[in-house]
Amino acid sequence: MVKGKTRYTRVLLKISGEGFCSEKNHGVEKEDVDSIASEIERGSKIGAEIAVVVGGGNIFRGSRLNLSGVDRTRADQLGMIATTINALVLQGALEDLGLSACVQSAIGIQEVIEPYSQQVCMERLKEGCIVILAGGTGNPYFTTDTAAALRAMEIGANVLLKATKVDGVYSADPLTNPEAKKYEELSYIDVLSKNLKIMDTTAITLCMEHKLPIIVFNLKRPRNIERAIKGERIGTYIGE
Repeated sequence: MVKGKTRYTRVLLKISGEGFCSEKNHGVEKEDVDSIASEIERGSKIGAEIAVVVGGGNIFRGSRLNLSGVDRTRADQLGMIATTINALVLQGALEDLGLSACVQSAIGIQEVIEPYSQQVCMERLKEGCIVILAGGTGNPYFTTDTAAALRAMEIGANVLLKATKVDGVYSADPLTNPEAKKYEELSYIDVLSKNLKIMDTTAITLCMEHKLPIIVFNLKRPRNIERAIKGERIGTYIGE
């Protein structure tokens, strides 16, 4: 581990479920998970303590199940369970690289995953372990973006890294609108007032209240996690 090359020494990395598979497929694809693990390894090697909040939309997305007629609470519980699958797969990929990694969950699966504990999480981070946080907040009606913001506050992260399939925040969906404008920098108020859908309102508000910067970037672009941790300008920076 190389110290002294990072702007951010403790980061909360949010990876949505779509990061675990290609756009054409659902479920988990080993190639994509191995790529994520390699990018996290690069960030860890330059001295950052990394906690990862994973989504589960590649397996179950609670909001979509709810629209299909499933009770919202039950649908969100299924979504939380899906995050634990992604977390365990990512843990295995990190360990295959020789990294220390553990999983903590906000929902009870004690036989497989230890429960989330702020104190234990921080101790593991200080020991150089990559801590993967599953189960969202443990409550329905809250997204994994909100879970990422909440956990970032709890562990004293310097930044929230939001990994997506595009290279920042745009005025419209760049995948469907070629005239969409990319924002290099935004304030929290800009995100809320422009109704930009990069994160939910609760997550943005939490970060704003605690002055936690957010960097939105393309997960699929090599070395982006490392570059963000070093403080290089990539993607879109959201702050005061």
